[in-house]
Amino acid sequence: MATSAVARETVFALRRQIAKIEGTLPERLQAPAGAPVDAPRNPTADVTPKNITPKNLTIVRRGLAVAPPDAFLRTGAEGLDTALGGGLPKAALSEIHGAATRDAGAVAGFALSLVSLILKQGPRLPVLWIGTAEIFREAGFPYAIGLHRLFGIEPEQLLFSEAPRLLDALWTAEEAARMTALAAVILEIRGSPQRLDLTATRRLHARAQSAGRPVFLLRQAGEPEPTAAPVRLVLSAAPSAPRQTIAGPLAGSIGRPAFTVSIGKSRTALPGQFTLEWNPDERSFEERRAGERRQEPAANPVPVVSASRRGKDPAPASGAVLAFAAVGSPAAGDQPSPGERAAHRRPRRAG
Repeated sequence: MATSAVARETVFALRRQIAKIEGTLPERLQAPAGAPVDAPRNPTADVTPKNITPKNLTIVRRGLAVAPPDAFLRTGAEGLDTALGGGLPKAALSEIHGAATRDAGAVAGFALSLVSLILKQGPRLPVLWIGTAEIFREAGFPYAIGLHRLFGIEPEQLLFSEAPRLLDALWTAEEAARMTALAAVILEIRGSPQRLDLTATRRLHARAQSAGRPVFLLRQAGEPEPTAAPVRLVLSAAPSAPRQTIAGPLAGSIGRPAFTVSIGKSRTALPGQFTLEWNPDERSFEERRAGERRQEPAANPVPVVSASRRGKDPAPASGAVLAFAAVGSPAAGDQPSPGERAAHRRPRRAG
C-alpha cells in the first residue's frame, strides 16, 4: 500500500510538472489524498480547487475547466466559435499564420476584422501594430481609407511601431501588452526567427492575461513552432462569392472578402477548417457552407486587348492628350521625409 501511494504521488507530481510547462494550471488537476499542491503563482490564474468560482475560471485543456462566456471574442461564425469552445480568448496571445508572404493581405484583413469586433464591443481605444522594417517592406501598411470603410476603424486609432530588429519589436510588444489604454496589440513577424521561442511567447501571453487585452501574433511565411499561445489559426484568402442583389447573385461580380481559416492548434478544440466571409456592414463574420461555392464567371465576349492595327478590326484612334497638374500636389520642398510611414502608403490587399 505504501509503495502504491508513493507511486501515485510520483505520477501526480509529474503530471503537475508537465501541466506547469504547458501552462494548463496544475492546481486544477484532482490531487490524491495527501498530495501537496503548489502555491499559486498569481491570484487571477492559479487557484486551488476548493475556491473555484465561475468568475475565476480560465482557458485550460479540454475537460479540466470551463471558461465564462465573456472570456471569449465571438466571431459570429457559429461553426468556428463552437469549435474553439466559445471563440478566441480575449486575454491571451493568439497566433495567426500565413503560409507565404502573398497571404499577408488575408492575415492582415482577418486581424483587422478581429480588431473591429473588439472595438464594437468595448471602448474605442487605439490599437498598436508592431512590426520590423522587413515585414513592412515586404507586406506594406494597411490602407487608411479602407480601415473605416471595411472595418469601422478610424485611421488615427491604428498606431504603428516600426522596429529595426526583432529584439526591439518583442520588447515593444511586451511593454505595450501590459497597457490597458490599448484595445489590442498586434505583433507582425516574418519567417521563423530563433528569438521568437517559448520564453518570448510566454512573456507576451502573461502580459496579455494580466492586462485583460488580446495580443495577436501575425506570422508571415513562418513554420508552426511551439509557443505559449492557446490558439493558432492558419489563414489564406478564399474566392469571393458573387455579389448578392434582389434578383439574385450578380454574375461576374466580386462579393465580400472571404478567408479560409484552419485551426492549427487549440487547447480546447480539434483541428478543423472553415470558410468565413466578412460582412463590412454588420461588422461580423458569416460562415460559408459547403454548398455555397463561388460561381464561375461567365466568359467575357469583349477582348481584353484591342486587335492590331493591321487586323480587320483596328482600335479607334485616341483623342487629344492633355496634361493637367495634380490637384493638391505638394511642392518639391514639401515632400515627406524617408522616415515618415503614413498608414496610407504602400497599401496591402486585405481579403
